[in-house]
Amino acid sequence: MGVLGKAFKKDAKLVAEYLNKLKTEDVLSIEKNLSENKESTITVNDKDYKLTPEMITVKRYQKTVHVEELTPSVIEPSFGIGRIMYSVFEHNFKIREGDEQRSYLSLPASIAPYKCSVLPISNNPDFGIHIKNISQALNQNDISHKVDDSSGSIGRRYARTDQIAIPYGITIDFDTLKDTPPTATLRERDSMKQIRASLKELPQIVKDLVDGKRTWEDITNNYPLFEQQETTK
Repeated sequence: MGVLGKAFKKDAKLVAEYLNKLKTEDVLSIEKNLSENKESTITVNDKDYKLTPEMITVKRYQKTVHVEELTPSVIEPSFGIGRIMYSVFEHNFKIREGDEQRSYLSLPASIAPYKCSVLPISNNPDFGIHIKNISQALNQNDISHKVDDSSGSIGRRYARTDQIAIPYGITIDFDTLKDTPPTATLRERDSMKQIRASLKELPQIVKDLVDGKRTWEDITNNYPLFEQQETTK
């Protein structure tokens, strides 16, 4: 600084600040000019300053850095599929009003893994042909579904399907065997309301609901609400 002060007077501090901010490639360029030409010219605020070997020395040394602080210019938050799925599940997790033991996932039908369940009300062997027919019809309409013919009560099986977000459930009951043509009930997960319609109509009804072509309100306005089956055996 003493040599710079004598050479540049009041501008010495300005020149020193400029030199301290130089990039590595600029320092190497000045060093080369000083070595070959014994001088190097820099421009600060549109004014030229001539440097000589007596004014500046370039030193090389190794420095161990234990902590380096920096302010990032780009922040990339972690937002993988796991967090998305967690948010979806948390947003759609519901508990039945008045019954804290009954929970369900209210996933929209468009993203629910299974769109429909098929539930025979009992293990009566006469239900077998109707279960097979409705399952084939659902497959033909590209409707993913799950048949639950376990021995649990129909209420427990409804609860199980609700917990895995199945939006609609077709129940084969004893009225199915009695009616001509055969009918079955269709249950909507969130409201738990049911309508009764012919087995031939139900696959198309479910497909229209899943595709968003019809709403559940429209269905309940066009089909009779189901209260209880008339035939119990």
